[in-house]
Amino acid sequence: MIKDNIARLKERISLTAKKVSRSSDEIIIVAVTKGVMPEKIIEAIECGIKHIGENRIQEASDKYLQLKELCKKSPVKWHMVGHLQTNKVKKALEMFDMIQSVDSLHLAEKINAEAATNNRTVDILIEVNTSGEASKFGLEKDKLSELVDKVSELRNIQVLGLMTVGPFSSDEDKIRNAFRALRQLKEQIAKNSSFSNIKMDYLSMGMTDDYPIAIEEGSNMLRLGRAIFSHVQ
Repeated sequence: MIKDNIARLKERISLTAKKVSRSSDEIIIVAVTKGVMPEKIIEAIECGIKHIGENRIQEASDKYLQLKELCKKSPVKWHMVGHLQTNKVKKALEMFDMIQSVDSLHLAEKINAEAATNNRTVDILIEVNTSGEASKFGLEKDKLSELVDKVSELRNIQVLGLMTVGPFSSDEDKIRNAFRALRQLKEQIAKNSSFSNIKMDYLSMGMTDDYPIAIEEGSNMLRLGRAIFSHVQ
């Protein structure tokens, strides 16, 4: 099932990208493995998945230990895609290659301090709440520029782009507007920022229910769970 799901998913990504004159080669699939058993994750990796996303530290830790040996043979990058509490930063940095959900200076400073103690640089995305929904995490749009300026002073963090979660809505225009807003913010930062540790390489937006719209609006990093691990396409 997983092999077939991934094949169908890649075909749809390719067709959608082609519609807007993009190449599917530039689009990264992050397989979100919340609630997925390790053997299913292994199957996905064997089918070519190279990026794993987890929402919770404890669940990720259990899987990371089980998959550690396999990942030496078939290297994957681990992404923290859920809300990260500051008291879990140390544990997160033991596993994750990228933290996608940085939405405050306080969290960025904690990540930077922990990274400095290990003499490493941590890749992050800044999470922005472009839907305006109170139930969602993420920085308010009008506070992004200020956070970017302050994070630019943190030497052990590399900002590689932005992330958002689309609105829970059947209104395609509302979803599209949220994704378009993130793309516009990315373009503004790319144009105006000259800081060496601020790059706008990635737009992480689009999940199982809305990823075609996200592709049309410029996403190059999709966070997909059910599209890979269940019958839902």
